[in-house]
Amino acid sequence: MTQIVPPQADPSWNGHIRATLRLGLPLIGSQLAFIGLGVTDTIMLGWLGVEPLAAGVLGTQLFFLIMIAGSGMANAVSPIVANAMGAGDPRAVRRSVRMALWGSVIYCVIAGWILWFSEPLFGLLGQEPVLAAAAQDYLRIAVWSLPVALFHNTLRSYLTALEYAGIILWATVIGLFLNIAVNYAFIFGNWGAPALGIRGAAVATLVTSIAMLAIMAIYAVTRRDLLQFEILNRVWQPDWAALREVFRLGWPISLTLLAEVSLFSISSVMMGWLGVVALAAHGIALQVISVIFMIPLGLAFAATVRVGRAVGRKDRQGLYRASVTVTVMSVAIAVLAAVLLILLPEPLIWLFLDKDNPDAAGIIAIGVPLLAVAAVFQIADTLQATTLGLLRGLKDTKVPMYMAVVSYLMFGVGAAYVLAFPLGFEGAGVWAGLAIGLFLAAVLLGWRFVGLMRHAA
Repeated sequence: MTQIVPPQADPSWNGHIRATLRLGLPLIGSQLAFIGLGVTDTIMLGWLGVEPLAAGVLGTQLFFLIMIAGSGMANAVSPIVANAMGAGDPRAVRRSVRMALWGSVIYCVIAGWILWFSEPLFGLLGQEPVLAAAAQDYLRIAVWSLPVALFHNTLRSYLTALEYAGIILWATVIGLFLNIAVNYAFIFGNWGAPALGIRGAAVATLVTSIAMLAIMAIYAVTRRDLLQFEILNRVWQPDWAALREVFRLGWPISLTLLAEVSLFSISSVMMGWLGVVALAAHGIALQVISVIFMIPLGLAFAATVRVGRAVGRKDRQGLYRASVTVTVMSVAIAVLAAVLLILLPEPLIWLFLDKDNPDAAGIIAIGVPLLAVAAVFQIADTLQATTLGLLRGLKDTKVPMYMAVVSYLMFGVGAAYVLAFPLGFEGAGVWAGLAIGLFLAAVLLGWRFVGLMRHAA
């Protein structure tokens, strides 16, 4: 096999820093652009009216939940391919990509029905009938985006593991601008397009997803130095051993992601108990830290690849230096973010507020202490995300899943409730509980990684 990327051209600390940045920076950019897709949908539906916005939130939340539940197999491709590249095994690369596509199809056949018949589900959850019906209208178009999104995630994991992150960034940036244009055309009926309202947002999601997938697929199957992998060769033939490995690594990743999403969803419910203003402040604070979090998340993806490559080539020193490099870089960014949150909380909150908003003073009063807690929260979240990325590079996903579920849902949710209500700290208590859960996850996952890496390479 002719290796595409040298296993480690420069084993020095500076070499590891450069390699991490070369891979991590485009991934960070693509994550920031991906956040922009949801932001533009929300803004334009908000222009349309409160009811379409509310129905859009219901639809997109359920779609995101279903997509996350099925994304584990796509995410499993990255550590498998990284290990295979380190070991010089192109056949394992091809097998993992093909079977992740198979797994995505099987999942969509099952889960797609939930999105298609979502109106009764929203009704059971106590949503107003008109909103439930509108959300289902959205999802009956968006459901076709589900396999497209999972195929896209599979190719993203594949190209990330091969350290071709630049195309991922460009595909996502192009998708962001396309999403804005198609939303503008089909939500409001501009440029001769029909005015579809909330269904127009679903059309934009579908068109954007197809475009991003097409860009990455064309790149993956036409670039000369990727032809050797033949990822679509005999794609219709099952490979049960590879499918089992993808599933074995993938389902714990899905449940880990679901547990973390649930932690934030439950925190939003708790903040809603404190009133509309508290919930608004919570939403703004989450938007702020979500944008910041895209930086360590991009580095976490890079961590999976860097560690996976080292394990594949049985490079103990490379494993150690790759893990230390990405951890130190991520923590440094988290500390800078914490300083920003402590020094500039009000300006950050005002970015999301209209100066004429009558509730602005109340939102500021609640939001400032939330961002103070978020300074600690950000460090804890960065550590757990980075360590999860490192563990995935070792193909260790099942035990981390248990650790994450216990930390997020038992200790995080439990601490949030106790601190917020029985102890009376309200919103700050909810966020302190989140920080406790994430910090515990970081400690447990870090302990797990240190124990495993001694025997990994």
